Amino acid sequence: MIKSSLRLSLLLLLALGFNTLATYSQELAISVIPVRETFVFEDAPFRECHASTIVELSSGVLLATWFGGTREKHPDVTIWLSAFQEGKWEEIRQAATGEQADGQRYPCWNPVLFQHSSGLIYLFYKVGPSPSSWWGEKITSSDEGKSWSAPERLPAGFFGPIRAKPLELPDGSLFCPSSLETPGGRWTVHFERYRPAENTWERIAVDDATKLAIIQPTLLVHESGKVLQLLCRSRQNRIVTSWSRDGGMTWSVPEITSLPNPSAGIDGVSVPGLGHFLVYNPTESGPADRAKLALAFSADGRGWQLLRFLENEAKGEFSYPALIRGRDGNLRITWTWNRRKIRFTEWKILP
Repeated sequence: MIKSSLRLSLLLLLALGFNTLATYSQELAISVIPVRETFVFEDAPFRECHASTIVELSSGVLLATWFGGTREKHPDVTIWLSAFQEGKWEEIRQAATGEQADGQRYPCWNPVLFQHSSGLIYLFYKVGPSPSSWWGEKITSSDEGKSWSAPERLPAGFFGPIRAKPLELPDGSLFCPSSLETPGGRWTVHFERYRPAENTWERIAVDDATKLAIIQPTLLVHESGKVLQLLCRSRQNRIVTSWSRDGGMTWSVPEITSLPNPSAGIDGVSVPGLGHFLVYNPTESGPADRAKLALAFSADGRGWQLLRFLENEAKGEFSYPALIRGRDGNLRITWTWNRRKIRFTEWKILP
């Protein structure tokens, strides 16, 4: 679980065997201290859960969603939601199902919450038998998630933000990090620009010809939005990155970083004037590949410093983190806890 040490030395990292993480300094430039830790729920009407997402509303209320059911891919898997206010998580409730107009029911996957500057809350999620055959759907709420619109299926070939939160651009459109898993097993990353006013979608390629197997990108913002960076999950046992210097219209050839990745989801957030934070499994594929979960910091998106182990066990699954920065400046993180619960922690940044 969360450890008490605020600073990790390079010697400690080497002793733990994480000598491939990144470039570390003896003393970290910043640190974080825990503010709160809890589970979103203790008891639930489902056996397994996974892939949480979190958003802070303009009112200060937190919403978290995830998918839950008998097991991943089972038709009874639906999207669940809880609100955090007045210091506690409220009773969980179902927000969306994969039931279609003809009565056929499919499993739901990978919800993503986002509040638009208009105040409207979007909940994007996937529906279908598997990641290679799913499609995108969305619902919206104008009352802080108490009620939701009827599901709307996205246009063919569009999935919305595939796992990590989108970026709202100055014109109000949403820049959605997305990816594709083909029936043949190929993984590629792209972006989708959604214009709510026109209800239109546009696909922006990253590198469809790359030989790297990459999915589920998270987006970092540099230099007031002109320079963007993606970091994504891969089958190469490393996090992969790509850069855009024209606001996301074109992207560099994806490159393998020194950050380990056991083919597991990641999430990041940028703090203007300070740097970037990343939550990830700091391991390569192996018998305990998701038993450790870490929070790291980078001033430039290239060299990363491990700040904290959020989980540090010999076995178990602690995965698919969601990371946001609140209006008070604190980091808020949720993740899958052994497929049984959703963990929530809050951290204060000490630069």
